[in-house]
Parts: sequence; structure tokens; C-alpha cells
Amino acid sequence: MAYEQSIHTLLNEVIRRNASDLHLGVGIPPALRIDGDLHYIGGPVNLTNEDIRRMVTEVLTRQKLAQFEEEWELDFSFTFKIPGGDSARFRGNCFFERGSLAAAFRMIPTQVRSFQQLMLPKSLEEMAGKQRGIFLVTGPTGSGKSTTLAALMQQINTTRRCHVITIEDPIEYLFKSEKAIIQQREVGLDTRSFGNSLKRVLRQDPDVIMIGEMRDLETISSAITAAETGHLVLTTLHTPDAVQSIDRIVDVFPPYQQQQVRMQLSHVLIGVCYQQLIPLMGGGRTVATEVLFATPAVRNCIREGKTAQIRSILQTSSGQNMHTMDQDLARLVWDGFLSSDQAMFYAMDPKELERILMDMSPAVRRNL
Repeated sequence: MAYEQSIHTLLNEVIRRNASDLHLGVGIPPALRIDGDLHYIGGPVNLTNEDIRRMVTEVLTRQKLAQFEEEWELDFSFTFKIPGGDSARFRGNCFFERGSLAAAFRMIPTQVRSFQQLMLPKSLEEMAGKQRGIFLVTGPTGSGKSTTLAALMQQINTTRRCHVITIEDPIEYLFKSEKAIIQQREVGLDTRSFGNSLKRVLRQDPDVIMIGEMRDLETISSAITAAETGHLVLTTLHTPDAVQSIDRIVDVFPPYQQQQVRMQLSHVLIGVCYQQLIPLMGGGRTVATEVLFATPAVRNCIREGKTAQIRSILQTSSGQNMHTMDQDLARLVWDGFLSSDQAMFYAMDPKELERILMDMSPAVRRNL
């Protein structure tokens, strides 16, 4: 039995129910991710391979469809017109599993939310004013890295007269140039690869370079070089905490280069924001963060390959606007956003979180 709904009907349901993702797979009904959990929709009818192909064809250009048929994997993004004249942005991925077609769609808000709306630490706003160096937003897939980066980009857009070039795969948030000139390049459409675009980006007179994701040695090396040559580089990385982001960058390089990379990174790193999205008790989600800034002590640890010592610096540096994930979870508990059980589930070290909840004073909480 064929599934009769179109992809447009399902995308409308994503918007109506404020879901973050839509999943399509053979042998199951369509599913929405709402506040982190998956929910089947559309009744008992399971999707077939033909159903998914029809839906994907509705949103892919002929060029993108040919690319998918050749490569069997495809990242893409598109603007979806909502009945009534409004529009929404979606990021999609098509792939095969056990020989059958599957797809995932993520809704991207059309309005870039501010730091205040996202409840991000005020200290991150200062990154928008930096003239050079590299700032990382890290975390697992679906943790809101792109949203945080977009807030930072919009802060630059409204406060600085500068030239911003983004390199994304695919383009997610769309920016309208305000004080800044923002030019967005999509891999596969405007450039062949991150590496190709980064080789030439310095000839395009940028002040700020935003790289959607650092995936490989070539991209990471080019990002560090751009930061060394006096540009502000903003990018994302998949790492399980702020400190390990440093090790991840260094470990990408061959052993004979790693000491040199540590020296470079100790000079150009501005900071790291690791984050995760956590369901709230009353519905919705909030972001919990771990913020590390490259203080002289942190730079020294990077240079000497003693990154394990950065964790203790992070734990004792609230006066320098830094905090660990467990400290931020404790703040969310104290402020009534999370229960202690919820916080424990997301804690990096549950025993450490328990200690913080017992000892945390109001004065310390205000500094987080």
C-alpha cells in the first residue's frame, strides 16, 4: 500500500509541531524528532522505497538527484514555501541502508536567534569583536552548534563593518548583509571542496571566515593558517568536551608535525564552546555549555602537550568567564530549568556534579 502524503505535507507537520527533524525509512512510518524524542506520524502505513524516492525527488534539483545517484550519499538544503506565504529552511541528507533509500531532514529556523534568546553565556558575545584567531563550537550532532555559530555571525553582521565569507556543506542559515558584507559559499554548488575554497579565500579579502565544519587535515590546516594570517575563523567540530577539541585538532596531523601544530594552536586559539541540548521539564529544550578560553595558562598547556591539565584550569576559572559542563548543569538545576536527575543524566562526571550542587554558592552561580 503506497503512502499517499507528499513531502510538503510532512514538512508542514514538522513546522506545525515544532519538530527538529523528519526521518524517512523503508518499512516504517515517517517519524518526527520532538524535544529529542522520535514519534511516528501518519498512521499505520509504512513507507516503501518508491514512496521515499518520490518524496526526495520533490525537493531535489535535477543536478542534485544526479549527484545522489552517482555518489549514493547527498547533503543538501532548500527553502520550503509554507502555505500563506512564509518560508522555512531545511537541511537534508539522503542515503541507502540495506539497499533501500532513506532520508533525514532538519528544520533550520529562518530567524537567527540572539545570544539572549538562546540563553548562551554572555562571554561568547565578545567573540564577535575579535579581530583574529580561531573560535570553535563543538558538540555531538544535533546539539545546536550551527545555531550558536549563526548567533555569533549575526552579532558580527549587526555590529562590524567587515567582510565575512562562509564555506558550508550545505548552506543552512541564510544571512542578509547589514553592517557586514556576508557572502555564503556552498560546497558542491559554489566550490568543489572545503580545501579548494580555503586555498583561495585569503585572495577574497575576508575579515571573518566561517567554516561550517572542520572535517579533515586539509581543512584544519587551512583554518589555522587563516587564523595565523590575521583573520577571525569561526568553525565547528565534533568532540565530546572542550578540552578534547584541542587533542582532536593536533591528532589529525602526522606525528612529526604535531609539536609545530601545538605551537601554532597555542598562538591562534581564542576559545572553545562545547554544548549539548537538554529537554526541559515543561517541554522544549535548553543548551548547556562548557566554555574554555585560551588564557596564558591554557596556551602554555597546549604548547607543552599537557592538555590533561587544562581540565583543572577550567574547573577553577569561573572568574575568567570559563566553566565546565557540570558547573553549567548545576546552574540550570539551581535556576529551576532542570531536575537534579536530568542533570545527572547529562553530566560529564556525576560525582563532580553532585559535589557542585552541594557546595555551589549564589556568588559562584552569578559568575557562570
